[in-house]
Amino acid sequence: MNLADTFSVAGRAAIVTGGASGLGLAFAEVLAAHGASVTLLDMDAAALEREVTRLVAEGHDVQGAQLDVTDRAALDAAFDAVAGRQGRLDIVFANAGIDPGPGFATLSPAGERVDAHRIEAAEDAPWLKVVDLSLNAVFYSIRAAARHMRPRGTGSIVVTTSVSALRPAPALNASYAAAKSGAAQLVRAAAIELAQDNVRVNAIAPGPFVTNIGQGHIRDPEVQKRFAAGVPMGRVALPDEVKPLALYLASDASSFVTGQQIAIDGGASLPAARF
Repeated sequence: MNLADTFSVAGRAAIVTGGASGLGLAFAEVLAAHGASVTLLDMDAAALEREVTRLVAEGHDVQGAQLDVTDRAALDAAFDAVAGRQGRLDIVFANAGIDPGPGFATLSPAGERVDAHRIEAAEDAPWLKVVDLSLNAVFYSIRAAARHMRPRGTGSIVVTTSVSALRPAPALNASYAAAKSGAAQLVRAAAIELAQDNVRVNAIAPGPFVTNIGQGHIRDPEVQKRFAAGVPMGRVALPDEVKPLALYLASDASSFVTGQQIAIDGGASLPAARF
């Protein structure tokens, strides 16, 4: 087995939702760097233009399209456009997400409770927005991908869930754990159905990464320290650290892997150690 060939995605057509920043951009970068034609889908027009321009200048085959992934018609049209332009659709990263807002406890080690964020005080609109983007849009993306991958008998779909799908965080709104857990189970259900057609469906469950989500508050060194306190490895991660796992799941290196949710969290989903 030639491992370099096994990890290659050269000549393959890929879509990354939420691809103009954070982990989505990391996914797009590693796919493009290894030869894929990558289309970034994102709501942020300025970030999309900036990153597509940069990646093209670096010699990569990258395009971009602005859209809201909760707009089913627009999402379907974007997937159809990529498949029509490329003559195929091989890889989809359903990554777009949203900051869910604070939970019932603070991020501090003591985890002080916040009365205003108790579940009985929750309003419908924020809950529905998180579920719509972090669960419903994942379904729309998997559905759109399957329409193009199943007839060709090949494809890899990778969903971004979260460590919160494994271990809910009191500092994050409960809608996030619910949506991400639902997305993880959707991955398993879709994987069972699509396995006979050689379409693999997996999930990456990130722990604390330094991205712009939540107005980029984790870029603050003090916030990083608070997050790191809950990570056995004692630190937060940078987006580049997700790239090897993303390439593994997108490529033939993971040809016998489907229905899995792989945590990349420094051990944050493990039970707390007691010394």
